[in-house]
Amino acid sequence: MKNASLLRRFGAMLYDSLLVMALLILATLPFVGLRDGEPVAPYDRTYQLTLLLVIYLFFVGFWTAKGRTLGMQSWGLRVETPSGRLPTVGQASLRFAASILSWLPLGLGFLWQLWDKDSLTWHDKLSGTRLIHYPRRKQ
Repeated sequence: MKNASLLRRFGAMLYDSLLVMALLILATLPFVGLRDGEPVAPYDRTYQLTLLLVIYLFFVGFWTAKGRTLGMQSWGLRVETPSGRLPTVGQASLRFAASILSWLPLGLGFLWQLWDKDSLTWHDKLSGTRLIHYPRRKQ
């Protein structure tokens, strides 16, 4: 087992983005229904916070319960502490917030892994967690 490669990270992100988009569509339905089918105003803070909460619960929930989202499971990845344990809610929450920061400067926080001696991203370092690749065992 070793830290996950950038390619594996992006593969898992692609899978998870499809799942998250489906959840966001479901979370939008009540807002549209309350407006008799009219679109939700983009500046609606309640709507924006609801979508952020759905994304947060998806990632933090999976990371703390199983150490992996469905996309991460497909790519053989798991979030864990340096001691091999699942992250706490605090660590997972910090990882979630820090991963947003990693995207802001054009993904530099993710690309940082290419230069880091331990192959860690900014959000790995800031949250005290890491993304490990567990290769599938041949049967």
